[in-house]
Amino acid sequence: MLSVELHSHSALSHDGRDPVDMLLEQAAAVGLDALAVTDHDELDASLEAAERADDYGLVGIPGMEITSTAGHVLAFGIEEPVPAGRDYDETLDRIHEQGGLAVVPHPFQKSRHGVAPHITDEQLSSADAIEVYNSRLLTGRSNRQAESFAVNRGLPMTAGSDAHIAEMVGQAVTEVGAEERSVDSILAAIRDGRTSVVGKRTPWYISFRQAAGGAKRRIGRRVADFL
Repeated sequence: MLSVELHSHSALSHDGRDPVDMLLEQAAAVGLDALAVTDHDELDASLEAAERADDYGLVGIPGMEITSTAGHVLAFGIEEPVPAGRDYDETLDRIHEQGGLAVVPHPFQKSRHGVAPHITDEQLSSADAIEVYNSRLLTGRSNRQAESFAVNRGLPMTAGSDAHIAEMVGQAVTEVGAEERSVDSILAAIRDGRTSVVGKRTPWYISFRQAAGGAKRRIGRRVADFL
């Protein structure tokens, strides 16, 4: 089994803080086998991380977190950015056109752009996998909803730290029964449902700090753009 971080953000995300080197260092330090950097509507840092991952003894998985009109969707194994602002079905189609894997993160967390309130159960079931454990939670209710949905629909399940600072990489990982240490093998195993999830809650004060820091960086970037 390989331990894989499938949800992390670099400084390229509007609410991320750290460069890819720090994310890779943390992933290696906590004993992960693979890392996907999944910036909001950006792919460049993830491609950079994937190229440099081998230097850290890791498999680097290209990916991004796409803002569809219904909410967030994770894409893995893609080479070109998937555009934001498309509807949910088209977003999945764009991912699949590249041979990528579409995973829905925190689907029942409406305050964090979860898609479930805006699409049908059948549409949600059309994803390749559901993130059933996201470590940035308050009560865990939304994670339980996601897990129940995935189990009832027979969908593959993943976990993710949703780390916006390097220290939180590895808080929640997906254990993947891949046949070899490669991107293709990891994604194939996820698609086949050969996964289990392991995770722990991000401390509330760190979640608050991540959110506050992200808001501050967004304001700073808007001011800089205006000037």
